[in-house]
Amino acid sequence: MGKGYSARIASNPYIVGTFACIGGGLFGLDISSMSAVLNNPAYANTFHNPSSNAQGAIVASMPAGSLIGALSVTYLGDKLGRKKTIILAGLFWVIGSIIQCASINRGMLVVGRIISGLSVGISSTVVPVYQSEIAAPAIRGRLVSFQQWSITWGILLQYFVQFGCSYINGTASFRIPWGLQMIPAIVLSLGMLAFPESPRWLVDNNRETEALEILADLHGGGNQQDELVVLEFEEIKSQVYFERTEGAKAWSDLFKRGVTRRVFLGTSLQMWSQLTGVNVMMYYVVYVFEGAGLTGRRANLIADSVQYVLNVAFTVPAIIYIDKWGRRPMFIYGCLIMGFWLYLVGGLQARFGEMGTVDGTATWVVLNNPAATKAIIVCSYFFVCSFAITMGPASWAYPAEIFPMRVRAKAVALSTATNWLFNFALAWAVPPMLQNIQWKTYLVFGTFNFAACIHFIFCFPETAQRSLEEIEDVFSQGHEFSAWAVSRSVGKKDLAEVLAHKVGKESLEKSEGA
Repeated sequence: MGKGYSARIASNPYIVGTFACIGGGLFGLDISSMSAVLNNPAYANTFHNPSSNAQGAIVASMPAGSLIGALSVTYLGDKLGRKKTIILAGLFWVIGSIIQCASINRGMLVVGRIISGLSVGISSTVVPVYQSEIAAPAIRGRLVSFQQWSITWGILLQYFVQFGCSYINGTASFRIPWGLQMIPAIVLSLGMLAFPESPRWLVDNNRETEALEILADLHGGGNQQDELVVLEFEEIKSQVYFERTEGAKAWSDLFKRGVTRRVFLGTSLQMWSQLTGVNVMMYYVVYVFEGAGLTGRRANLIADSVQYVLNVAFTVPAIIYIDKWGRRPMFIYGCLIMGFWLYLVGGLQARFGEMGTVDGTATWVVLNNPAATKAIIVCSYFFVCSFAITMGPASWAYPAEIFPMRVRAKAVALSTATNWLFNFALAWAVPPMLQNIQWKTYLVFGTFNFAACIHFIFCFPETAQRSLEEIEDVFSQGHEFSAWAVSRSVGKKDLAEVLAHKVGKESLEKSEGA
């Protein structure tokens, strides 16, 4: 550990690339910590039976904090480095969890959730950046996809803790799970001390010797002369030096030629990720299944848990094949399929539902029709499976890899902040939507999926199987509205090409100096 990290840990790309994903798991913990208490009598009594609008505000307080946390990475990610920023995120989560666990009123609960949200916003932004900057090109998409898988595991594990504690009478039924969720954050903050800093951040901060040493440990078994290590090191230096000639880093860099397009792609992708409607099925799955006619708290909890298990299971194929399938097909086909399932859910609700009451609240519900109830639940399961195997993992990988080093922290932070902005809006809006426009809610989100599909077809070029520096060539091709025209071979280089380019550039600089 004289290096400030464990070389043994650094030599295993999957350990290095996946441990930080505990930060993504914190988001999953939060989703379940709310969804599982929506029909908990002790929770309702403690917080004075929040209305649909009040409950939406409580849920939305976490993504509100996440929005601020994501934007803070624009400073923290460049100033502190990727590693220390992840450690800081874990500390924020512990503080937020303590306040939530001890909360005695809505105000205290909201404050705790905002602080936890800061943690989720920071980690959801900096972890994909960290992963993309340390991963070899051949497995970068796979490693960043672990971010989504960790979210699904966080949802599942916290839900089962909540399910077990639901048999406890009183406030302990929700305080115990809210307290236990700080454990992963403690593990994250302490564990990251043994992990290396991003070599790209080190080069950008004039610490090239450390960067080369880390690259050698990451990809060359400690051999600094390994071809892949030399290739990456030279590409990183070349890109960083080129970007320095453009002047000091500033927000205005996001609006320079060649970058603005990518900022739009990153932010719009995160917007579409939320507008797929997946968080309707995650945060408010209890309301969805109650509206489908599923009665009984235990039956609802069991049905919800099946959905979360499927979410975990169907993310695995995406992790394995994301670099083989590519990002574009996952975006395009994923949105087509998800839109189909949501239209089916809306259609079944419209055909077999009617105005009724659930727990004394007037709402649209399917009554005395077990076949329709089961069909809606199955379609909901298929929707979540479709998201898990396509859009879920790919939506984290793409923004983390498309930006130049010079603006990467700011641009990814802005992209992730867009995710949290729409998460906040939808978390607050969905309960009133389900109450007021009922089954039409699903048609709204289904339509968003079809619109996203059109956008992906025309505007999103493929980035799989390329180094972060090679992706620059992808966007230099143009094709802003014909993304399918960019070949998957564009940008591919070997060591000889990189070194030849370096020599040619140095010769040109000398001749200009003379």
